[in-house]
Amino acid sequence: MNTETIGQNAGLVWEALNLGEALGIKQLKKMTKLKDKELYAALGWLAREGKINFQETEDAKELIISLL
Repeated sequence: MNTETIGQNAGLVWEALNLGEALGIKQLKKMTKLKDKELYAALGWLAREGKINFQETEDAKELIISLL
């Protein structure tokens, strides 16, 4: 995996979040068809750019991601 691939995957994640507003990890994986490490690298990319927000559910069992 290289930075170009991570950037492309970040675009897929951004598009999914733009359609779905706030999504969990499972939903993002299903919509983007990315593997775990690809998804987490893309989320890191978007987080570093300040484009996404992370929020835990009340029971802290799931992470919800949304665009800023």
